[in-house]
Amino acid sequence: MKSHAKAVVIGGGVVGCSVLYHLAKAGWKDVMLIERSELTSGSSWHAAGGFHTLNGDPNVAKLQAYTVQLYKELEELSGQSCSLHLTGGVMLADSPERMDFLRLAHAKGRYLGMDTELITPAEAKAMFPLMDEKHFVGAMWDPVEGHLDPSGTTHAYAKAAKKLGAEIVLRNRVVELTQDPDGTWNVITEQGTVKAEHVVNCGGLWAREVGRMVGVELPLLAMEHMYLLTEPMPEVEAFNKETGREMVGVLDFKGEIYTRQERNGILLGTYEKACKPWSPVNTPWNFGHELLQPDIDRIAPSLEIGFRHFPGIEKAGIKQIINGPFTFAPDGNPLVGPVQGLTNFWCACAVMAGFSQGGGVGLALSNWMVNGDPGFDVWGMDVARWGEWASLRYTNAKVRENYSRRFSIRFPNEELPAARPAQTTPLYDTMVANNAVMGDSWGLETPLWFAPKGSEPKDIVSFHRSNDFEHIGNEVRAVRERVGVTEIANFAKYEVSGPSAEDFLNRLMTNRMPKKGRIVLTPMLNEFGKLIGDFTIAKTDEEKFMIWGSSAAQKYHMRWFEKHLPKDGSVALHRFDQTLVGLSIAGPKAQELLQKLVDVDISSTAFKFMDFREMAVGGAPCMVNRITYTGDLGYEIWMAPAYQRLVYAAIKGAGEEFGIVDFGMRALLAMRLEKNFPTWFRELRPIYGPFEGGMDRFIKMEKNDFIGREAAAKEQAVMANGQGSKLRRVSFIVDVADADVMGDEPVWAKVPTDYGTVEKPHGYGAPRFDETGKEVRGSTAAQGASAVRGIVDGEWRVVGWITSGGYAHYVKKSMAQGYVPAALAENETAGMFEIEILGHRRPARINVEPPFDPSGEKMRG
Repeated sequence: MKSHAKAVVIGGGVVGCSVLYHLAKAGWKDVMLIERSELTSGSSWHAAGGFHTLNGDPNVAKLQAYTVQLYKELEELSGQSCSLHLTGGVMLADSPERMDFLRLAHAKGRYLGMDTELITPAEAKAMFPLMDEKHFVGAMWDPVEGHLDPSGTTHAYAKAAKKLGAEIVLRNRVVELTQDPDGTWNVITEQGTVKAEHVVNCGGLWAREVGRMVGVELPLLAMEHMYLLTEPMPEVEAFNKETGREMVGVLDFKGEIYTRQERNGILLGTYEKACKPWSPVNTPWNFGHELLQPDIDRIAPSLEIGFRHFPGIEKAGIKQIINGPFTFAPDGNPLVGPVQGLTNFWCACAVMAGFSQGGGVGLALSNWMVNGDPGFDVWGMDVARWGEWASLRYTNAKVRENYSRRFSIRFPNEELPAARPAQTTPLYDTMVANNAVMGDSWGLETPLWFAPKGSEPKDIVSFHRSNDFEHIGNEVRAVRERVGVTEIANFAKYEVSGPSAEDFLNRLMTNRMPKKGRIVLTPMLNEFGKLIGDFTIAKTDEEKFMIWGSSAAQKYHMRWFEKHLPKDGSVALHRFDQTLVGLSIAGPKAQELLQKLVDVDISSTAFKFMDFREMAVGGAPCMVNRITYTGDLGYEIWMAPAYQRLVYAAIKGAGEEFGIVDFGMRALLAMRLEKNFPTWFRELRPIYGPFEGGMDRFIKMEKNDFIGREAAAKEQAVMANGQGSKLRRVSFIVDVADADVMGDEPVWAKVPTDYGTVEKPHGYGAPRFDETGKEVRGSTAAQGASAVRGIVDGEWRVVGWITSGGYAHYVKKSMAQGYVPAALAENETAGMFEIEILGHRRPARINVEPPFDPSGEKMRG
């Protein structure tokens, strides 16, 4: 074993071997993987080995598509077979709601270039004759699904990595990690110490233990997972003989089961409601190539449904039941990336779907380590998406909830209850008493909307407009016509101070820093000119600034801030989190209301739009910003938690004469649509440039050499010259029935046939067959690498996608924001665009000017 390496990867499962291979492929030859036992000794060896490209997050789906593409290349390089079976797969819907879910997934696949197709139960039965089609209303076919040999695939990664110069050390447990003052890691093992510049935690079942070596409690938990293997089935053998092909994989939402062919029988796995964590506090180091005791009673309810739906399987004998542990994060997605607060300590763990995601995780992490950026939008997998509130017990409750709901529909207005409340403000009880429907905002309880007194404060979950619609409308109209108050504790809050504070912020941000007592809005870019932040910044003193941003991105942004802090200590950075909370008042009566609570002049001449001032509000010391996200006249009022109840009571008391109302987050988001305001992680993400995102007025190219300036200048030049295929954020008014956009819907445009093509992230598909065994010509599955059916429909083409939207209650319009080619971004022609909502293409029209207060006079007062 070498004593020095550029990077040490801890863990020899499929993810660790993928990371090692991708680092070596990217040019880091001096890399080493250290495994406590043998390769695949954790979860990889007993995995069911299925893979697919579909994912609720389209950015994760792209990485899954890459993973599937990679296997052929991996086999060729390594000489090791992955035993790849590209059978295709079918998702079965047993209800109209689940069919709506499949329509959403199919529509999302249009702009991802996926070859999915909505089919009938009879068509599904032709591919999987063991099912009884009477239990289903429809299905979706995905040609890029299948299964492989987990052990062979892991060893293919390992062999390919070794051919590229990487080293693998087996039977050598890492027992301690320490770091020298210069940042070098000491990887202390049973066989000696390796000094490394980088350490990657791919510990799998032991990732928590590896994290604890550096003082980090990672939010992941292992769950027992069972699947069974049947004896050989005559029906399977007959199907194979008659058609010359393997049975497709099937996912049954109602039964919470998945199936595929295994030799001459069937593999059937379940994500049961009565799920069970494994080793919830500590993972024993001596656990290895072992299985857990099966508990068929626990999965019996799912099996009962499965046997009704697939009567052919019920008659088969069970050859073996596999029960093994797999790790999950609270939301089911991996934990990937650098850990905030540590130098060169990386994670690639909680990768539950290792054979769907392992290749993409390895690619993204190697890009990040070698080039400084993952090369993809990996927020859905970023380890920084979890805060300190994601404790061991929180994780235990949330992972169990996620596991038990793996095949359940997550509705757009659905708030999940496990591990709540985790964080509350002093007003939590007051909001609940006011009949608030509460939501989870990065672990913090936040009012979403207020139900009328005497009614139950509860969402009726739906893909369509629901029971909150009328009440959100009332909140919006009250704000626009009178005044409303809402809690804004769920913003991120930071203070940057010191003699170099302004230089530091000018280097990070695209806008000029404000003068004392003033506020600016500014994006933040990475080195590649992509949007990684959107902030409100106030200069509170000569060497002091307050910053507000996205609450969910606090760890993400702290990681970036810390990376660029001067080494000389001339800048101090403080993150407030919930030690600073806030309230916002907005509406035409907001100024009159606030004036009653303060002892200074806040007229529009004395306290102008985008001003900042410290003042007592209702007798409590506060910081006040003359700005609101509603786009109306209003104020953000910030105070220590000890004062929040006092300030809220003063606002409500003074506001009685104006007819003040409480309004929630959903009303706030509806009002921002009326102003065409973007929101972070929907419209503004690291895959978009600032000019694509419509942030032009906040980009001051001449001010100084800020991070990302060169790349932003190139983007600006391309868009100014009308070159290339740059995108542009736009706002739509949509003609809908009773369902507004939810995000990720495709945008169709009526454009000339030579307008261009839609690229697909994968270039192959699996053929589909009819009941006679003949290939179905003209189906998306049979088209393979040719154009995707539905992407082109005469002159209509999918040209973009929706990022967010909803109903704008004051202007009485269904609205959406999204991205289309820049050449189309100002085309307000009626009949030019359509947006696909729940399987129906609805007319849409771009509106360049915001429908509410386009001149901005109201918010300026």
